[in-house]
Amino acid sequence: MLSHKALGLSTALRQAAFAPRTLRNNALLRNTIARRSVQTKTIPAGPAADAILNQQRIKRPSSPHFTIYQPQLTWIGSIANRVTGVGLSVLLYGFSIAYLVAPGTFDSTHVIEVVRDLPEAVKYAGKFILAAPFSFHAINGLRHLAWDTGHFLTVKGAYVTGYLVLGATAVSSVALTLIK
Repeated sequence: MLSHKALGLSTALRQAAFAPRTLRNNALLRNTIARRSVQTKTIPAGPAADAILNQQRIKRPSSPHFTIYQPQLTWIGSIANRVTGVGLSVLLYGFSIAYLVAPGTFDSTHVIEVVRDLPEAVKYAGKFILAAPFSFHAINGLRHLAWDTGHFLTVKGAYVTGYLVLGATAVSSVALTLIK
């Protein structure tokens, strides 16, 4: 008997029970009283309609952009994960297509010869440039797998794992760069 109170329907039930029967049963009368009359004007499609629509869009308030918010580890990590994923995909597909188009230029022996002749600083910089996004994306993928299993979903857990990802990325990027 108390279920209507638990659902918050007691006011609605009272209004329905005590409303005059003429308003409940007469849809025309109910809609006339409940609605305000607003006059609209139909405009044929064309430049005039586009101009009116553009003026209305200019007057609309815009929602806050992310630049007004303080940068947070969670959304910076999310953006970085997407950027590294796209960057690694572009490299993979770019090299694959280049190999298909010119297999003589992009075969392993030719690439090894080109890299062998580079200065040591350029080799280490190139290795780090490739290792850092790979490490971040791989380790952050493990973080996402942990989230998929329901772990570390609190704000504290997200920040702890975010800092762990950054630390592990730094260590593994340096380790991958120093491998001969």
